[in-house]
Amino acid sequence: MLFAAQIALAVDTPVTTDAPDLTAVRAKIKAKDFKSALADLSGMVDRGVQHADVYNLLGFSLRKTGDYAKALTFYKKALDFDANHKGAHEYLGELYVETGRLPQAREHLAILEKLCPKGCEELEDLAKAIADATPKTN
Repeated sequence: MLFAAQIALAVDTPVTTDAPDLTAVRAKIKAKDFKSALADLSGMVDRGVQHADVYNLLGFSLRKTGDYAKALTFYKKALDFDANHKGAHEYLGELYVETGRLPQAREHLAILEKLCPKGCEELEDLAKAIADATPKTN
């Protein structure tokens, strides 16, 4: 997969406002078939699909395969396309939790608190991940 080439392509290609059909990709992710999901998502980017959801799921799949550096790149790309993308904020926060960077995770939690004043799943999930990773004191 040529992720560096895909990032370069993204700069030259207009953002897609219509959400692509990600049903099959989401099913692969749910089945934990991240490599297959990555292949599908990569193909979309190669065909010029530029959408925050695609980049967010690329980041998620990369994170789940252990490639935190590339995952970070794609989460940030998703947020470049949609600064209020709740899923990207959640998943980027979870990446920060998983890599021991709790202050950065809390920054994304604060953003989700503003985006979801009445609460949302993304906020709850990231708050739980941070709470689970925070050392308990007696």
